[in-house]
Amino acid sequence: MRTPTVPPDGAAFDEESAMKQILTTAAVTGLVAAGLALGDPAAGAGRPGDDDLHRWAEDTWVSLDAMTDESTGLPADNITGDLATAGEYTSPTNIGGYLWSTVTARDLGIIDDDEAHARMATTLDTLEQLERNEASGMFYNWYHPATGAKLTSWPDSGDPVHPFLSTVDNGWLAASLRIVREAEPRLADRADALYDSMDFAAYFDPAGAAGLPAGTNRGGFWDEVPPGCSIEAPMYNGSGETAYYTCHHYDTTVSESRIATYLGIANGQIPATALYGTHRTMPPGCDWAWQEQLPGGEHRVYDGYEVWEGSYSYAGISFVPSWGGSMFEALMPDLLVPETQWGPRSWRVNHPNTVAVQKHHGLEEAGYGAWGFSPASNPFGGYAEYGVDLAGMRSDGYTSDAESTDVDVDRPGCADGANPQPDFGDGVVTPHAAFLALPYDRRGVLENLAVLEDDLDAYGPGGFYDAVAVRSGTVAQRYLSLDQSMIMAAIGNELTGDSLKRYFVDKEMEKRLRPAMAAQVFSVDRKVRE
Repeated sequence: MRTPTVPPDGAAFDEESAMKQILTTAAVTGLVAAGLALGDPAAGAGRPGDDDLHRWAEDTWVSLDAMTDESTGLPADNITGDLATAGEYTSPTNIGGYLWSTVTARDLGIIDDDEAHARMATTLDTLEQLERNEASGMFYNWYHPATGAKLTSWPDSGDPVHPFLSTVDNGWLAASLRIVREAEPRLADRADALYDSMDFAAYFDPAGAAGLPAGTNRGGFWDEVPPGCSIEAPMYNGSGETAYYTCHHYDTTVSESRIATYLGIANGQIPATALYGTHRTMPPGCDWAWQEQLPGGEHRVYDGYEVWEGSYSYAGISFVPSWGGSMFEALMPDLLVPETQWGPRSWRVNHPNTVAVQKHHGLEEAGYGAWGFSPASNPFGGYAEYGVDLAGMRSDGYTSDAESTDVDVDRPGCADGANPQPDFGDGVVTPHAAFLALPYDRRGVLENLAVLEDDLDAYGPGGFYDAVAVRSGTVAQRYLSLDQSMIMAAIGNELTGDSLKRYFVDKEMEKRLRPAMAAQVFSVDRKVRE
């Protein structure tokens, strides 16, 4: 059983904070349904744009409802733009996103309390029956949404699936269980039982990745020998079982995978030093000149661990990059974890700068007229990874256009750039990426989304379509469960004063995680480019 929640920002007592703490679920739902913004100290009136945000949430919920099987409470991974045909597979992340979206829909008055309870109870019924890895309590990566069966072949092609236990996907499911237990006390015991059975120590490699001073998580493991590369080892949690780990670690700081690190630390399953076992950037110097930029920065020592606090620069904006330069790598964990409150010298600086980089690229450098870049459906078919190339460490990183235009700048003293100032093509903007930026540029986000809806027709019966190529006007008329759940979380937080963060955090998490986060100092200038 986890301890009760406390305000995530640790603010001194004041009337507004006290009111937020004592609001019941019914009160939250009633206030939001009446159009009141809990985070707005002005009595009564919501802010400009709240009506649009609520409308977008209502429509987004329609798509999530359409892709969810009524009997199992499991959402499909995706559904067609006409809401007629859902996919035949789902993942722990999709399930987690559906659970917090259900809470958000209730808190926004889109569904009532009884419906939300019934939906979450159905999902928990199924989760309690799903096949899992017994030695870790972790869920496999693919299940059939209509039956809950673990997939061993893809429903569409019949190609084999080698059941995998993903670190980050289990992180998002576990995070949602924390939210359910706080948001719906009638389900707390069941959510706790599932959550407490998940051991994140199974992923944590104490030796860590090469060149880093502390341990970190691997990407996941198989419990049977897979094809391709794997590392056979006794499971890291000491269960005595054998695991076949990925050959890679999650070794970059700005990554959506940090949700699993946070949970492992909060649970006491992995040490807080795991925050030092990831790269802010790769180290400086020509040995590392394959990375997108040569970083600036300095070495800092935390608890005896020397960490290279590197950063990149773009259009006068300094920032710690993600691997691919996408918005969700940087900002998805911020939907649930109070990163800017707990990391005043790291995330509080980096998050708004990341948003400024994405906005500058879309509106000024590339001239797309819109912005927000993350992996999503490809408007021309399939799925693709989109981002701001110069904002990612990967030298052939995620690109922002359909032509995969690669930016290659000089690494002074090491290498000359082959394509430092390219002409960009048909930029692919992803609405969920824009929604993630709401806490840092509300006005800019609302203006951007209006362009996507009104000028680019990237809107359908289930809310914003998954992506749009801005110059050709080609729209990916599909909805992805993950992306829709990020939109629901972002809108919900904006309209309820970060309710998901309040559900997610408890005293034990704050005690174990906040001091380690507060100690980190990124080499990032607080000034962002105007």
